Amino acid sequence: MSDFYDALETRDPAARERELFAQLPKQIAHAVTAPGWAKHLAGVDPAGVTSRKALAALPLLRKSELLALQKSSPPFGGFNTTAPGKARRLQMSPGPLFEPQGAGRDFGNCARALHAAGFRDGDVVHNSFSYHLTPGAYILEEGAFALGCSVIPGGVGNTEQQVEAVAQFRPSGYVGTPDFLKILLDAAEKLGRDASSFKRALVSGAALPATLRDELGRRGVAVLQCYAVAEPGVIAYESEAREGLIVNENVIVEIVRPGTGDPVAEGEVGEVVVTTFNPDYPMIRLATGDLSAVLPGASPCGRSNIRIEGWMGRADQTAKVKGMFVRPEQVAEIARRHPELTRLRLVVSRANEQDAMTLMAECAAPAAGLDAAVAETLQSVAKVRGAVQLVAPGALPNDGKVIADERPVN
Repeated sequence: MSDFYDALETRDPAARERELFAQLPKQIAHAVTAPGWAKHLAGVDPAGVTSRKALAALPLLRKSELLALQKSSPPFGGFNTTAPGKARRLQMSPGPLFEPQGAGRDFGNCARALHAAGFRDGDVVHNSFSYHLTPGAYILEEGAFALGCSVIPGGVGNTEQQVEAVAQFRPSGYVGTPDFLKILLDAAEKLGRDASSFKRALVSGAALPATLRDELGRRGVAVLQCYAVAEPGVIAYESEAREGLIVNENVIVEIVRPGTGDPVAEGEVGEVVVTTFNPDYPMIRLATGDLSAVLPGASPCGRSNIRIEGWMGRADQTAKVKGMFVRPEQVAEIARRHPELTRLRLVVSRANEQDAMTLMAECAAPAAGLDAAVAETLQSVAKVRGAVQLVAPGALPNDGKVIADERPVN
């Protein structure tokens, strides 16, 4: 069993389906003890939700709606079944969205993904996700702890300090965004410090183009990726086969037609919808806003759960840039703060193997220094630095798009 985290990964797919849907009525009954779920699932008989068809009849909870729901019923919209004072951590994702972390072991279900990426008991892991308010670092950290690894809490920024920590502690593993792993390796080379201890990485939060994965591989680091969202944790992960992302064992994933809750046929691109068995913060048909598709067959690595293609874009116009979600509402806030701007369009791209973004803004008569002021507002609102380009009125397409993600999917 050393190649697999546990026997669940190789069980018969029909048995997995039966076992998950045998547990689901109890989870829904538990969820509706919270007022938010009681209202959202009013009239639903939990005992009847024992199949994918029955699950598909339930309403979606759109991640994009959580912001308003949490404002009307703070802090978690009434969807938490554990009181805030009983949670282990109270966290905040970009949006802002507020997330409770329960006291359970490996709350974000990450240990399985780390194991598939080659992490083992006794490994030293360098964690470069942000430890400031957001849950990402803790999802990975708790998974590493569950495997018996020790963790260097690198966080973001302070690159030279992180390089010193790497040189001193000699971590064999890295978790964080793929972009920042390259930054660390480049900085170590420039500073004459040894970062050759890195042998494996599990990355998330940003695109992993084949060119970047190949470069990191040439530098001695085998890189796999996982797909995670703050509310459900790790949804799917790569194995050494690198043929799609294998759905995690303790979640139910549906792919639905964007704008509806209707499941699509296998292979058809649609929105990822997730149902979890988290006892503290259950999610029943959470519509993530991400696009993907189910791949046919099973992974050649021997894991038998369904596979998804990976991230294929957004069902809405939200984009993840350097690990942070940037939303149309944030572009609207920039426009509100600078009324001299008319139409705005945020263009997300790749430059030097890193995410980049440029805010294109129409302005009839820009004052001196306006572009710098808008850039400062962009960073303040989106928490990500970007360039600003002021253009003449009518220069941008009149297509309703405020965020244009032009990064290659592969």
